[in-house]
Amino acid sequence: MSERLGAGRYLAAGERPDSTATSVHELTTVDGATVRGVLSTVAGARTVVSLMHPRQDLTHHPLVPLLLAAGVAVWTQHTRSVNNDLNLVHEQALLDVAAGQVFLRERGFDARVLLGHSGGGALFAYYCEQAARADRVETTPGGRPVELAEAEMPVPDGVVFLAPHPGQGKLLLACIDPAVADETDPMSVRPDLNLFAPANGFAEPPESAHYAPEFLDAYRAAQHDRVARIDAVAREYLAQATSARKAFKAGGRAEDRRRSLAPRIITVFRTDADPRTVDLTLDPSERPYGSLFGKRPDLIDYGLVGFGRLTTPEAWLSTWSGLSSRADFVRCGPGVTVPTLFVELTGDQAAFPADSRRMIASLGAPDLTTTSVRGLHFGGALAEGEPTGNELAAAEITAWLGKRFPLA
Repeated sequence: MSERLGAGRYLAAGERPDSTATSVHELTTVDGATVRGVLSTVAGARTVVSLMHPRQDLTHHPLVPLLLAAGVAVWTQHTRSVNNDLNLVHEQALLDVAAGQVFLRERGFDARVLLGHSGGGALFAYYCEQAARADRVETTPGGRPVELAEAEMPVPDGVVFLAPHPGQGKLLLACIDPAVADETDPMSVRPDLNLFAPANGFAEPPESAHYAPEFLDAYRAAQHDRVARIDAVAREYLAQATSARKAFKAGGRAEDRRRSLAPRIITVFRTDADPRTVDLTLDPSERPYGSLFGKRPDLIDYGLVGFGRLTTPEAWLSTWSGLSSRADFVRCGPGVTVPTLFVELTGDQAAFPADSRRMIASLGAPDLTTTSVRGLHFGGALAEGEPTGNELAAAEITAWLGKRFPLA
């Protein structure tokens, strides 16, 4: 192979306007966590656009210089779990978002607009839903108390969704490999569910695979079953920790305290096996062959890189379980009622056309604008020599902002 497996995931950002002023800020959340953000602004900016992702550092997102050039300030913020899937709890990430929004409100901007790209979409949809509710969730899916009811959660003035996928859990539900026969053996394979077996319809890359409807039905059902089994393991681990805590409170034994603190880490092998990434006839679009992680899912599926590969039981249930996580765009969509722009990328390898239709249909915003531009999921160009998806999206976002909010 002449190209590394993960090529194309990271795009360079352009130059920021010379007048850009940048400052770094450390914030404390209502539950005492420390998060950091970068505020970049240009003279006269009265609207601020917030970029966040539950897992990634977006300080150098390619949209930042394009938005600054359009006359808005840009806030890029970490969650407490940036670059760390191990302990990513979405309910805590909402508290991180809230701290940033309180900070921006206090800075005196006329308008605050959230911009959720990729996994930032479900994060911000969940935030909008909870910010507008009087009866916010009180615990994580794993049962841990969370201080959403006590937090100030300013409702934004608008929200932009750029190539949002249905949520980390729903994304993993679609790409987890159900052919894993033994959760302790990454090479174990059930032949009847092997996505990468020619007998089941796979073809040598980059030729498109072709799977029979019967195989796909069995495959999707088995994906559901595998996630349900991992859910059960996560809940059992949490029950053991709870039992140990109760025993410690009752008897005060150090051994029980140790048992309550000892981490149980869940390893999930093979999570890059969505049939749509190798069978381009499924929910067709302008996407190229391959997944978010590269052009060879048949190899990447067995490698180190992938969604939710190493996680605590609490994080699995809150973020990575497509059956238990509340950070589900379609579930949260009705609670998004502020002016909304939804931008679809026509070559998206994470949110497919049917996904986008479901997400758009779920949104509760009376002022809803939808559009699509050519580009890949991370905003790359579909073809050499044409504008990038980020450039095309920035033009749509700028026009939409200019009709509703003040620009410098």
